[in-house]
Amino acid sequence: MNRREFAKLGLMAGALGIGGIPLGITRAAGQTKGGTLNTIIQPEPPILVTALNQQQPTLTLGGKIYESLLRYDFDLKPLPGLAQSWDVSPDKLTYTFKLFPNITFHDGTPLTSEDVVFSITKILMENHARARNTFSRIEKAEAPDPLTVVFKLKTPFAPFLTAFDCTTAPIVPKHIYDGTDYRKNPANAKAIGSGPFKLKEWVRGSHVHLVKHEGYYRPGEPYLDEIIYRVIPDSASRSVALEQGTVQLTQWTDVELFEVPRLSKLPNLTMTTKGYEFFAPHTWLEINNRIAPMNDKRFRQAVMYAIDRKALLNRIYFGLGKVATGPVSSKTKFYEKDVKKYDFSPDKAKALLDEMGLKPGPDGKRVTIPFLVPPYGETHQRTAEFLRQSLARVGIDLQLQGIDVAGWADKFSNWDFSMTTTTVYQFGDPALGVSRSYVSSNIRKGILFSNTCGYSNPEVDRLFEEAAVATSDDKRQEHYSALQKIMVEEVPVAWLLEIDYPNFMDKRLKNVITTAIGVHDTFGTVSFG
Repeated sequence: MNRREFAKLGLMAGALGIGGIPLGITRAAGQTKGGTLNTIIQPEPPILVTALNQQQPTLTLGGKIYESLLRYDFDLKPLPGLAQSWDVSPDKLTYTFKLFPNITFHDGTPLTSEDVVFSITKILMENHARARNTFSRIEKAEAPDPLTVVFKLKTPFAPFLTAFDCTTAPIVPKHIYDGTDYRKNPANAKAIGSGPFKLKEWVRGSHVHLVKHEGYYRPGEPYLDEIIYRVIPDSASRSVALEQGTVQLTQWTDVELFEVPRLSKLPNLTMTTKGYEFFAPHTWLEINNRIAPMNDKRFRQAVMYAIDRKALLNRIYFGLGKVATGPVSSKTKFYEKDVKKYDFSPDKAKALLDEMGLKPGPDGKRVTIPFLVPPYGETHQRTAEFLRQSLARVGIDLQLQGIDVAGWADKFSNWDFSMTTTTVYQFGDPALGVSRSYVSSNIRKGILFSNTCGYSNPEVDRLFEEAAVATSDDKRQEHYSALQKIMVEEVPVAWLLEIDYPNFMDKRLKNVITTAIGVHDTFGTVSFG
């Protein structure tokens, strides 16, 4: 265990763009250090502080600003982050981390073990659904010296060492946040972290400009002088920007999936779906279990039968992924394939709705349900249209409602919705990325990516807990297999797809995807050759 993301952009690389920000690569030929990376952030995040917001754009950008103790390779084994080494006691209850020396925040203040303890036990516990679910298992957190952090757990927790990536456990400055209203702290606008890049400027609706942190603790890093995340709402303009070299990198849903086949053939670009192993993105139709008729599992089962998920994968996602079968991704440990199957069958869906007494009216409609369309690009809009047409065939009338990023997050997290779609990460282990969406203890109003659907089953709660603390993989598999079978029968949400997102990058770029965290990683070693 030792050492361890206007109109068509016709701007040419090197010209001046919005706000006078340079486009293209500003470096001398042959240099491996310096230069400007232009990329895209889509949609624009509501905030850059990853401890307070865990939406994908925040995490992608925030990973350059905030770091955590560890990173993870493509096999999900831990690598050094802020911690240069770590040890686990034989009883699996005590975890000791040794920090690198000379780490500083962007304001010049040293980062110490006290900042780690504060971040893990205070700000994350109150504001981060996934972190809360994990770090509530800590009995005591100590900082015996400035470079040592010790966590003592209440009981063994098998995936604890997998919980310290920059999206789960970003370390924030205690001297700025302690004793304040975290969400109203003025420093949120400055986003002060310890990563290789710091915030220089954020022009809303235009760009976020990061520059190198001169006091970064890793010698020689970062290689780049700056990163500019450009806000380009129009999907066609994003593709043109990539094609013309105005931006050199796209990630997640920056490029609409129908563009992937064409862009993959361009000689100046490389495309990979690597870098999502840690996240294993899982897309589903979120169903508010508190509201009739959605509080009846027969209705939720009917929804599953009514959706041709293979057609969704091929027509909307262009084959980039596979059909999901339940709450655990097939890319994640402890997946169970022997569960109830929901093949496309409108007849079975209609029979279940008839059984409930939801008979179609003269217009063929049985029930009308509002649907919040996630504001994350055309793929999500097309998915919403596909779902609307699918459910209309069995008499469920979806009323699509457009909304901005902040509004979607607010309504979703405060349970002010009936249906929406969401993409949630698995984080390498069901105890980290899956349980938070379904255990009743994580039904927390106002917290995004918690148990927003309101599903509650004491037996599922028990199995999740026992699987989390079991030290044998065989015993963990037994518990996870049992709970997957129960949940697929009860359908708290309608699981849709396991997505393989494309990353497009200029062929001159090096070291972009080096870990399972992918584009969320620090970019400290990214360079133009």
